[in-house]
Amino acid sequence: MSTLANPGDTEALLRRLSRLTADTPRKWGLMSAHQVVCHLSDSFKVVMGERPATSASNLLMRTLVRFIALHTPLRWPQGAPTMPEVNQQIGGTKPLEFARDVGELRALIERFAATPRDFTFRPHPAFGPLTEREWLHWGFRHTDHHLRQFGL
Repeated sequence: MSTLANPGDTEALLRRLSRLTADTPRKWGLMSAHQVVCHLSDSFKVVMGERPATSASNLLMRTLVRFIALHTPLRWPQGAPTMPEVNQQIGGTKPLEFARDVGELRALIERFAATPRDFTFRPHPAFGPLTEREWLHWGFRHTDHHLRQFGL
């Protein structure tokens, strides 16, 4: 399975991101392309300890949902609700300037994938503590999920 631990997978993901424009139409979901860029940045910042988020973890999320999301090839469901802290229509970072926001997301992905890291992974708000391998897989899958939302 693809992961940010693999430099080739990371580069392929960043190439896909570079094809996203502010007016790329969504195939499903509610967020615009610019909102998705900010949502992904906010999500990386949460797990890197740079943005607060409340826990939405429970036994089902920490076990079954985590296993399915991170250890199977099943695609993530379309339209799943997101936490208010990373929802751009509620408490997430508001989109400002598309090129700048995409540049920030690229830098966050590169930092997230880099070794050694200049941060410590925080527990996932729903899945709880993850291994490094799971984090790198989550980073790829979450970004991939939203790029597919825009046909990329």
